[in-house]
Amino acid sequence: MSNEVKQRICGVDFDNTIVSYDDVLASIARQRGLVDASEAGSKRKIRDRIRQLPEGEIEWQKCQALIYGACIDQARLSDGVAEFFHVCAQHGVKVYIISHKTESSRFDAVTNLRQAAMDWMTRQRFFETNGLDLRESDVFFADSRREKASKIARLRCTHFIDDLEETFLEETFPQGTARILYDPARDEPAPARILVMKSWKDICEHLFAAD
Repeated sequence: MSNEVKQRICGVDFDNTIVSYDDVLASIARQRGLVDASEAGSKRKIRDRIRQLPEGEIEWQKCQALIYGACIDQARLSDGVAEFFHVCAQHGVKVYIISHKTESSRFDAVTNLRQAAMDWMTRQRFFETNGLDLRESDVFFADSRREKASKIARLRCTHFIDDLEETFLEETFPQGTARILYDPARDEPAPARILVMKSWKDICEHLFAAD
């Protein structure tokens, strides 16, 4: 194992990167009559359809409040994430979860969205030695994209994985951090210096295949 690999520090986004909301969002959108009963697709595609409706942005925010809060237990771990964490542990690579997530939604003042995320990770065995072996102190939440980018810099992440290219385009995003965009459905080229990966298997192979 090379020293370069041992010295890596991987930061990972939470929503739509580690956790997949595709199925739960489709179910909620159908129940609320926002999409057809047969409608399926990625969270992004359903989001775009909802936003095209009258009052679509408000409806989308209401759906977000549900999937990130009261209905998060129906979300699932993205395929390949567990294997990624295990390989990082085998190589001695430090992993942080860094998420832009407010504590509450204007459409749900009761649910603490950050605690809901932590509870979901607990159920998924993120914090067990025989699970994903992460520490709760390795999880960080930010109130803004700018704060998130600054946290990535302070934690000295050598790589960061996110489903939104806007994270990488934030002016405070550290220049020396490798930018990995997780986007299974993307066909168009990414902006300069952003590497697109369509699966966690591809991310793992990119980071560790040569070691």
